[in-house]
This record gives sequence, structure tokens and C-alpha cells, in this order.
Amino acid sequence: MAAIAWIGLGHMGAPMSAHLVAAGHDVRGFDLDRDALAAASAQGVRAAESIAEAVDGAEAVFTSLPRNEHVRQVYDATAGIWSTASPGALLLDTSTVDVETSRWCHAESAARGFRFVDAPISGGIPGAIAGSLTFMLGGTADAVAAATPLVEPMAGHVFDLGGPALGIAAKLANNVMLFASLLGVAEGAQLAASLGLDPQRFFEVASVSSGDSWPLRTWYPAPGVVPTSPANRNYDATFATALAEKDLSFALAAAEASGLRMPVSGIALEQFRQLIAEGHGGKDASLVAKFPSPDGTVAGFDPEG
Repeated sequence: MAAIAWIGLGHMGAPMSAHLVAAGHDVRGFDLDRDALAAASAQGVRAAESIAEAVDGAEAVFTSLPRNEHVRQVYDATAGIWSTASPGALLLDTSTVDVETSRWCHAESAARGFRFVDAPISGGIPGAIAGSLTFMLGGTADAVAAATPLVEPMAGHVFDLGGPALGIAAKLANNVMLFASLLGVAEGAQLAASLGLDPQRFFEVASVSSGDSWPLRTWYPAPGVVPTSPANRNYDATFATALAEKDLSFALAAAEASGLRMPVSGIALEQFRQLIAEGHGGKDASLVAKFPSPDGTVAGFDPEG
């Protein structure tokens, strides 16, 4: 059993930390949101009143935070992780950040005597609840080896990608593929509906044909076709549009730095930004399914709902 600190107990962090508790670890958690902290406490996470209290004596510290600036502040603040964690503690960031922030975390952690692993995840809220997430680990060989048994209770798959920031590199590249596929599903589903195909029957065809993809099987944009689709719940978020916009902007920044041209990703980013401009940043990213429609509608979505 390890003493573990968990910073960030939101939709992902709460169920993930609960799996560590179920695996027998002693988990202390902190979140600025008191309701999130209470929900995690109900799952066996010991509530801390500060980062310093959470990390005191912890052998490993996990962070699960929304954006670059939150990760940087939590690590570098006066009473943040670096200034209060036990010397030599293993630090793991499961957040999706840009490559520059991940490299900064690695370099600054090493300079302070900490091992750091970028440990982004794929699988969304359902995967966090089920304990079936894919973990993409980047760091020194000894740090990744130490991290692997800690993440296994939360994981369906764990990959050692090599050196520092290669985990986040894999996450950003994976999300490029996800969002490009999502646009194809959105357009194909709308085309099928406009030509008179029954959504359930067309889904059955596409899911065993060359149109198959994770977004098709998980987010098909029509109510009642797949149980996990946000279309069943007025597009309440499983992967919020605002977070999708963030992830894709990081990927495109990395592509620009490498001299790559990624026009499909650029279109996806434009559509996410349009949803945000319309006030739908908190809705699911699969709401891009409304854009192929001439009147901007899609089955299952009520803008007033």
C-alpha cells in the first residue's frame, strides 16, 4: 500500500482516485471545489484542506487539472507541490497540457530532486469510472517503472512511450485522430439521415464496415442508437467542447512547430470554437454533428434544454 496524494478531484480525478482507494492505497485528495472534495471523500479519499496537507508524506502525487496554467500553478506555487512534497516523491500528471508545459514539468521537477512522469489518459469519464483508461507514460525509465503499478488499478492499457513528454505527445496525436474521425461521423450520419436511412440501421452497417471508428461506436449523433451517445442527453458533456478546443489547439501548435500541415484538424478546431462562441463550450464535443445540417440542427439537441 502506498501513500498517495491526488490534486484535482473533478469528473476524471474523483473516480480515478477511488480506484486507488479500492486497490488498498491510502489516498489524500485536495480540490478547490468543496462539492468535488466531498464526493471523493464518499469514495474513501481522505479530504485535505490544502495541497501541502495532501502531499505531506506522500510517496506519489497525482495531478488531474483542466489547463496548462492550473498545472503550472499547482506545481510552482509558494505552497505548491514542489515546495511541500516529500523529497524524492514520484510526481504524475494525468492532465492534457501542451508539450512545452510537460517539458517544463520534467525539467523543473528534476532540478528539485523529484521524478516526474507525464501520464495523460484516454477513455473519458466512462473509462475513468470503469477503471479502463489508457495511460500514456513519458519519463525516465526508472520513473515510468515506478509509475506503472500505481496507474494499473485505473487502467485497461498502460504504455511506456519512452522519454520525457512522449506520453503527452501520444495523447495529442491520438486526439487529432479522434477529432478528425468525429467530423467524418458527424457528416456521414447527417448524410445518411438526409437520404432517408434509419439511424439505427445505418449505424449497424457502418460499425461493421470501413466507416467504423471510436466516435461512431461511442458518440453516434442520434438519440437511442448507442447508450453512451451524448445525443441521448441533450449533448451533456462526456468530453466538453472547451476541453476539445484546448487539446486540439495544443496539437496544432506542436504541428506548426514541426512544420506540418493539418487542414482537417484546423476545420475541427474552427467548429469547436464556433460552438464555444454560441455558448456551447460546456456541451459535448460531438455537438459538431449540427454543422452539416442546413439549419444547424441535429437530432437530440435542444439549445434551450
